[in-house]
Amino acid sequence: MQTQRESILTAKKIVVKVGTSSLTHASGKLNLEQIDALAREIADIHHRGIEIILVSSGAIAAGLGKLGLRKSDISLSDKQAMAAIGQNILMHMYRKMFSEYGIEIGQILLTKEDFDSPHRSALCKGTLEALFRYDVLPIINENDAVAVEEIKVGDNDTLSALVSNIISADLLIILSDIDGLYEDDPRKNSQAKLIHHVTELSEAVRALARDTDNEMATGGMGTKISAIEIAMKSHTKTVIANGKKKHILRDILSGSIVGTYFDL
Repeated sequence: MQTQRESILTAKKIVVKVGTSSLTHASGKLNLEQIDALAREIADIHHRGIEIILVSSGAIAAGLGKLGLRKSDISLSDKQAMAAIGQNILMHMYRKMFSEYGIEIGQILLTKEDFDSPHRSALCKGTLEALFRYDVLPIINENDAVAVEEIKVGDNDTLSALVSNIISADLLIILSDIDGLYEDDPRKNSQAKLIHHVTELSEAVRALARDTDNEMATGGMGTKISAIEIAMKSHTKTVIANGKKKHILRDILSGSIVGTYFDL
């Protein structure tokens, strides 16, 4: 089965999307140990000369955790305020952790208009290419403080796919709180089997992509399948895997059979 993932071994441009559930404790507070482990793995990839972008959720959760609130208790405008507070907290944490590994970071906040406009897409691509030239790690998030639709649907899966299109990424890695695509919902069926390799987004595959509930994260498997369809436009391969598993990025990039590999 190793040969199924040969293209991963030669990937030179990678987008890693990490979901809120992979960055937080069950309480909703940021998981510093988990974030540091992620930073260490990304730093290793970066130092190998691979162009890597981190698309990070977690701003709203960071704001909520700072003020001791829960997502279900607040209004839409309050969520936007939490994003404004939390984005700063999140970036401060990333800057501190990545600096320990000798990496400078650059923050980019995007909205839907940045992808709808060819001119703005070109500017975004130019910015990313410049950051790569300066050996800076781009960290991208939706501008949650103003992007109402993002707050409603938790769309960083799609955001990561659109970023993959802009840079013609070889590989998109979507890290979540689930091991990949299962034959059934593993939270309801402990016997459900993980699907390791998908070569076609058939109706059967789409039927398996039932969204799962998570109070802190709103993007389920259906959102991820939609993101994969977008990534296909730039011939980007995708892996969905569990972001809380130790050395998950190392295992994926070594071609190990972890997560679900979408070879489309």
